Amino acid sequence: MAVSLGADASAATSDHVLAVEGHDQLQLSPEDRKRITERTKWVLDSPDPPGFHQEIMGSIKNVICSQENNKPSSSQPPFSWIVTFLRSAFPILSWARDYKPSMFKDDLLAGLTLASLCIPQSIGYAALAQLDPQYGLYTSVVPPLIYATMGTSRELAIGPVAVVSLLISAMVSKIVNPVVDPISYTKLVFTVTFFTGSFQALFGLFRLGFLVDFLSQAAIVGFMAGAAIVIGLQQLKGLLAISHFTTKTDVVSVLIAVAKSFRTSWYPQNFILGCSFLIFILMTRIIGRRNRKLFWLPAIAPLVSVILSTAIVYLTRADEHGVKIIKHVKGGLNPSSISQLEFNSPLLREAVKIGIVCAVIALTEAVAVGRSFATIKGYNMDGNKEMIAIGFMNIAGSMSSCYVATGSFSRTAVNYSAGCQTAVSNVVMAVTVVLMLQLLTGLLYYTPVAILSSIILSALPGLINYTEAYNIWKVDKLDFLACAGAFFGVLFASVEIGLMIAIVVSFAKIILNALRPRVQELGRLPGTDIFCEVDQYSVAHAVPGVLIIRLNSGLLCFTNANPLRDKILNWVAEENGKEGIKKPIKGIILDMSSVTNIDYAGILALEETNKKLLSGDIKLAIASPRWQVIHKLKVAKFVDKVGRDCIFLTVCEAVDSFVGSKFTGPGNC
Repeated sequence: MAVSLGADASAATSDHVLAVEGHDQLQLSPEDRKRITERTKWVLDSPDPPGFHQEIMGSIKNVICSQENNKPSSSQPPFSWIVTFLRSAFPILSWARDYKPSMFKDDLLAGLTLASLCIPQSIGYAALAQLDPQYGLYTSVVPPLIYATMGTSRELAIGPVAVVSLLISAMVSKIVNPVVDPISYTKLVFTVTFFTGSFQALFGLFRLGFLVDFLSQAAIVGFMAGAAIVIGLQQLKGLLAISHFTTKTDVVSVLIAVAKSFRTSWYPQNFILGCSFLIFILMTRIIGRRNRKLFWLPAIAPLVSVILSTAIVYLTRADEHGVKIIKHVKGGLNPSSISQLEFNSPLLREAVKIGIVCAVIALTEAVAVGRSFATIKGYNMDGNKEMIAIGFMNIAGSMSSCYVATGSFSRTAVNYSAGCQTAVSNVVMAVTVVLMLQLLTGLLYYTPVAILSSIILSALPGLINYTEAYNIWKVDKLDFLACAGAFFGVLFASVEIGLMIAIVVSFAKIILNALRPRVQELGRLPGTDIFCEVDQYSVAHAVPGVLIIRLNSGLLCFTNANPLRDKILNWVAEENGKEGIKKPIKGIILDMSSVTNIDYAGILALEETNKKLLSGDIKLAIASPRWQVIHKLKVAKFVDKVGRDCIFLTVCEAVDSFVGSKFTGPGNC
């Protein structure tokens, strides 16, 4: 017997081919007919698939406990499930047992290298989010510690990132002005962080990671590139020491604000200082790429820039001559911010909206970065557990004066290059930042703001991926439209508009594919029992008198059921209406191997198709129905209407049933 194929040819399920090449009409032997009937029973007598409630509860159970640990064992202690749960929720309990001193040496070096990059970046990203510098440092303490116990990635470096900082600045500042009311602004940021973490944890707990996938890779590429340019333009405020700057993020508004600043007072010393160290940082990056042994050089370059520039400003008293400095940085451990979470605020609805946007963007970046390095290292990263870990670390962060944290690509790359072995490198980094908060914050008083801007600018080139954008253009023009829409939306409108355009275009692509599903005619490859698309394989030839159609849609539903019905009926009419046709279509075989689910509208469309075909003395058969599909067809009594003998395990069995019986068809068809 033959089975149908899409792009891939699958092997036949039977031991021999009943229909010979040329499609001679052979009578099926009683044994062959009995075998086909038995295999039809396999399809029709399959157990009911799990219901919605079972799927939800199973998803939660699978997230909490792995499959292996769910298997009961009489040899296990009575409360072993507690240990199983704890090891699943806190992966550190599993890998810590095999942790060796030699691994700590690598993690210590990686953590210290990571901290040298994290400290200046955290201060800069806090400024980008329009928060005081200490909040960036706080965000590099608690979230990394939580993630180290709950995360599954060994390389992912946790902390504040540029894109999320821009999101918070752009969206929260429209509700509360950080200059007029900085306290209310900070409280709203903490509340947004709480809801961000809550959504992320729920996404992982209920396996809703597919929601993150609605923001396609093409949209992410465009959004990141647009955000990088916007962030770069925002740094002109620090490089030029502009006091009054626009709160808008679009290119036109920023350039107008910069042009106006030249008419008033600005100090070129800031620009010269910032650009000098920006060139220094970029030069060290080039050296590090050319010589892998000097990976530490670009990692410590930002910290060296902060130290040198601070010393220059202090020794020359440049702050008295127009160089803008960050001044006081509050030290000490993370203070509690539970009392600052505003759940009774009239702005709660806005906080929830911003929270879900930040949750999606932060998860997209973290999971993408984590999986990339997990693939390089050759291990699997659990996406759902990652979402739960990132969610809980942000919930904890919102209660300890942190704003939204996620995985950083630049810092993760440094962590990997430094030879980290486990998430202990995040712990080392967090401890180093704590020591810095306790002992060294006073030394940051004379740090010039321009240096923070140059550090942020140095991290932006990695966000613009020209190669991937070009590949998207070559592969899929509609995907590139989402990429370009996100890019220009962020650039010329706002971050929210850019995201909205990206999501709308991505949804439009899904809807367009659902409304215009492709149906393909299948034919047999010569000398084989393999059926595949005749348009793809020119050597495949159709079975005379039988039209074999594959539905190339994962879902047969209200959006595409009627167009599919009309397309099939029109196809049959066209085939039978051709001049000089030797054998009219007397049988239709629907290959539903690609259809994973069906709704009531889809079933009604199949019923109408069957009625109209029967009125023209044409028989309908269903081949290779999936589990959910055949279950719903049985529940809706469609199987009884079309005939139980018109349901087949494979396309080849349906063809043999038609051809071998000279189109008398199965008994109930």
